Amino acid sequence: MHKAGFVNIIGNPNVGKSTLMNALVGEKLSIITSKAQTTRHRIMGIVNADDFQIVYTDTPGIVNPHYRLHEQMMGFVNSALQDADLFLLVTEVGETFKNQEVLQRIVDSNTPVLLVINKIDLSTQEVVTERIAHWQAAIPRAIVLPCSATEGFNVGNIFNHILDLLPEHEPYFPKDELTDRSMRFFVSEIVREKILLLYQKEIPYSCEVAVDSYHEQPDMDRIEATIYVERESQKGILIGHQGSSLKRLGIEARKDIEEFTGKRCYLGLHIKVLKDWRNSAQAMRRFGYATDD
Repeated sequence: MHKAGFVNIIGNPNVGKSTLMNALVGEKLSIITSKAQTTRHRIMGIVNADDFQIVYTDTPGIVNPHYRLHEQMMGFVNSALQDADLFLLVTEVGETFKNQEVLQRIVDSNTPVLLVINKIDLSTQEVVTERIAHWQAAIPRAIVLPCSATEGFNVGNIFNHILDLLPEHEPYFPKDELTDRSMRFFVSEIVREKILLLYQKEIPYSCEVAVDSYHEQPDMDRIEATIYVERESQKGILIGHQGSSLKRLGIEARKDIEEFTGKRCYLGLHIKVLKDWRNSAQAMRRFGYATDD
């Protein structure tokens, strides 16, 4: 008997969805920062064994759209609601689900639900027990599990429940695949993660990263990437005094890229202004958020 299925990870921004997915996959595929709305795409991570294949998908945090970009991000969430074999609904202690429509669609579906209360290391046992009871009452058919993805607490138990709930099916992807995303995509995500970590206020949310070229060589990969911003003033902040901020960004990103690829790389970073790109249909297609109008 072989099991296979799509485990779609859904939740509000900043509840640790990406941290949990990376812990379950065993690889850093989704970027992780303390800022909300880190994940913009639907990112797939595949775990294989002889008798099962788990296809995890990390979706953007659920938001009320203010830009065309947000609408496309919610499009990824809606597609995840339609093709899941199992919902991994992630919340945290003290949090209420912001989008009741999405929650109701999950409640009304026939798809199994694992509701994970993350970050319990930041709370007390009494509060955690109360939240377990709250969610069990809200979604009676759900399996409610507390965890701390950063500490690795109860992640193994979550995995075992996922395995139990997977349907019988042949593998959807070749057994040697880890993800459906390209190396270019992960390089752009690593650079964007460093922008989120190193810059403040609106700067990270106004940036998009595109890899212009990726040349693999025996001793060193050569990568050229462009960071797009919406205003000239943002470009100046990214560069910093005498280029110091951009240099630091490049150093930090290159370290993570080399760790991810297992080889040395040259990373060239460039900055261009693309006004109001978050509301541009053309930019949405260009950056991989939309395939149609």
